[in-house]
Amino acid sequence: MYLLLKFVHLCAAAFFIGGVFFEVMILSRVARELPSEPREQLSKALGQRARGVMHWVIMALYGAGLALAWNYRAALAEPFASNFSTMLTLKICLALSILGHFLAVVWLMRTGRMNPARSRLIHLSVLTQMILIIFLAKAMTILTW
Repeated sequence: MYLLLKFVHLCAAAFFIGGVFFEVMILSRVARELPSEPREQLSKALGQRARGVMHWVIMALYGAGLALAWNYRAALAEPFASNFSTMLTLKICLALSILGHFLAVVWLMRTGRMNPARSRLIHLSVLTQMILIIFLAKAMTILTW
């Protein structure tokens, strides 16, 4: 079961990170070059599709992450007792921050307060945090102090 949870978690993370990377580094640049009407059509179509897919990806990512964290509950009970538990705690804090960003996006979209500048800032913040999570995921088993 642990291997299956790890596989689901890693696949969902790859899908989520890949989607955000594509939006920030490729799509946002290309969209600026399009005329207003096609850009809005593209944005609307991609947004609808992304919302349909990403909700499932996020549920799989956080569901599997929560189940995996249960295996490390002893380490998490003392978050600064070892380098592993410290980095795992930081990784979880970053993951919760990303979840908070995701919930903020949902709220901003529903209230009509989302604008391109906010969207770009949120995407950059999430991408940065994802890169830190990737680093911590690898460093947890390698770095010691």
